[in-house]
Amino acid sequence: MKLMYELPDADRKAYEAAVGPDEKLLYCVPFNILDDKFVEGYMAFTNKKIYKLEGGRLLEVFDLSHATAFWTEVMYGICGFYAKIDGTSKLLCNFVSGRHLPRYSVLVKAMEILTQKHIEEPITNDTPEQFCQKCGRPYVHNTTICPYCMDRLAVYKKLWGMTKGLRLMMFFPFIVSAFGVIFSIVVPWLQAIAVDKYIKPTGEVVGSLTGNRMTGFIVIVVTFVSIDLFQRALGVMQARFSAVAGNKFTLVLKTLLYEKLQSLSLASIQRRTAGDLMGRVNHDTAEMQSFITGTLPSLFIQVATFLIVLVVLLIINPLICAFVFAPLPITVFAVRKVWEVVQRRNRKAWILNTRTSYLLHDILNGIRIVKCFGTEEREISRFKDSSVLSSNQNESNAKLFDTIFPLLGFLIQFGHFLISYYGNLLVFKGEMGLGTLSQISSYASMIYGPMLWITHIPRTISAFLTSASKVFEILEETPEVSDIGLPIDIQIEGEINVKNITFGYQSYNPVLENVSVKINPGEMIGIVGHSGSGKTTFINLILRLYDVNEGAIEIDGVNIKDISQAALRSQMGVVLQETFLFSGTIRDNIAYSKPYATDEEIIRAARIANAHDFIMNLPLGYNTMVGEKGYSLSGGERQRIAIARAIIHNPRILILDEATASLDTETEKLIQDALNKLVQNRTTLAIAHRLSTLRNADKLMVLERGKLVEFGTHQELLAKKGVYYRLVMAQRKLAQG
Repeated sequence: MKLMYELPDADRKAYEAAVGPDEKLLYCVPFNILDDKFVEGYMAFTNKKIYKLEGGRLLEVFDLSHATAFWTEVMYGICGFYAKIDGTSKLLCNFVSGRHLPRYSVLVKAMEILTQKHIEEPITNDTPEQFCQKCGRPYVHNTTICPYCMDRLAVYKKLWGMTKGLRLMMFFPFIVSAFGVIFSIVVPWLQAIAVDKYIKPTGEVVGSLTGNRMTGFIVIVVTFVSIDLFQRALGVMQARFSAVAGNKFTLVLKTLLYEKLQSLSLASIQRRTAGDLMGRVNHDTAEMQSFITGTLPSLFIQVATFLIVLVVLLIINPLICAFVFAPLPITVFAVRKVWEVVQRRNRKAWILNTRTSYLLHDILNGIRIVKCFGTEEREISRFKDSSVLSSNQNESNAKLFDTIFPLLGFLIQFGHFLISYYGNLLVFKGEMGLGTLSQISSYASMIYGPMLWITHIPRTISAFLTSASKVFEILEETPEVSDIGLPIDIQIEGEINVKNITFGYQSYNPVLENVSVKINPGEMIGIVGHSGSGKTTFINLILRLYDVNEGAIEIDGVNIKDISQAALRSQMGVVLQETFLFSGTIRDNIAYSKPYATDEEIIRAARIANAHDFIMNLPLGYNTMVGEKGYSLSGGERQRIAIARAIIHNPRILILDEATASLDTETEKLIQDALNKLVQNRTTLAIAHRLSTLRNADKLMVLERGKLVEFGTHQELLAKKGVYYRLVMAQRKLAQG
């Protein structure tokens, strides 16, 4: 993250005039609001003072020796950077929320460290720059890709690298195209010979077609037929090679994309909808395949045809060549202008189409809620409105394109009218044969064909680049959680040592702060606290679904960042608060963590989870299809299958996030007995809002506002009469009332 901006000349002079000789500039960050006006000001931080500069003026100076605290406040569309100076809160500057908030949040910590420990060197921050240095717009998350400043040449180079192993097949269409261009030049030349040597302008045969004349005429006809057959044979081969190469390329691209999706952190996946990711894997890769195997060879044909025919026309008649290119400057200018409009409109259409897909995906996923609240008409209206916006944009694009491109076609073909007029004059004067005029007209058409085709290419390339950018956003995203170069695979015993960890989903806004706890192998630890206190976040960090911002988590004395993610999670069992079942059979869902489990193992796990009886009462038993997300089962039944899935995994560390939340009281007792057997000889972390379910826990962690406020046994915490005591008393009153 950029914390050292370069001061403009005027502000730099004002700063240099005020700064002391023993001061060192550590940070320089912009602010952009002053007295309710937008400005371009800077806050310069030295090891002793803070300077507020704007427009060459030194507005204020704040002495760090008088400051005791710093903080940021987010208001409606605006943020403030504050300090407590001489015991009084002081607003140092205002800035628009968003871009600079992370910078000032880092400066809060840096300034507090400076004022408390008098550090003379700047505190560095590892967060990468989030905004494009050219246009100021935000990068795609965890990448350095700016959709507006994307280097098109770089996109093509990346695609070239992905075609390794397929290049021979993908180049065959270009070889076929080269033959096609040659034949397209030869055919008009042969036609000119046939007309000028064997056929009069009136259509009568010159003399008798006997002997050499007849032989020559037959040779020309046979040549026409042979060329046509050869081109068709090459076309068949080209189509077959293109189909194979295109499908293989799509397979490679989809596989790479899916593998990358699996490697991304949970936070990266959750920032996007499932519909968005499905669109990138399916639609955008298909768009790229179409461009590479279809549009690219066609582009090669058109460009090669244009260049070769241009040379031939120059040889035949340079003046006619000039007529061909008379309208070209105006056309090129128009195409450049159209390109900008096409890119902008295609991007807008992609966004609107994607929003409609997102909405449809969300509505179908939440159809049960829609039905329960009777909001079908409202959802129909929402989808219709979104579809109308997308349809209107597509319609507007089509109208614009279908209006502009015919006009461009007329401009391009205007030279053809000049050629017809001038060529016919030469024929009338006897200075040119009719066959030669026909040849020149054919070549002119071959020139105009590529030029007309190229007027449509901006639309195609724009759609391709839009899809390619969406694919590369995923492929180039840096996983927030990744293995080190040579990760360790260890056999987990179960000791967990959490050392002063601090974590926030945005690093400047911590959810957990300075939490330390040691858990011995085989212990069951209950985690309690109010909603939002950080309980689920804590177990997510143990699972290493996220990496801590500060501190460390060790398992058996090894930092979990040094353990491979596969080895770590393969030895952990999880029953989450939100139970998810895959569309498939009950057997498949129980055996998900152990695909080759025997029927005996599956049944044993189901019995321990108290699921066997209800499964056997189903029509197909363990072969019963549960439907998408297990909709055909009750909440308690889904939860018991999830518990069985964790049991068959036989983990060394077991994590229960409200594992009995969806069960009735009677079933909960049976499950609790099973869990009591399950947790023996394995480390268990259990979250529960119903504190009675944690009565057998060895120790309890009490979290409040992201901090560990209490840790001990049930009796010890009750005796303290602190946070845990108040939670227990509140639940007892609720149960009695």
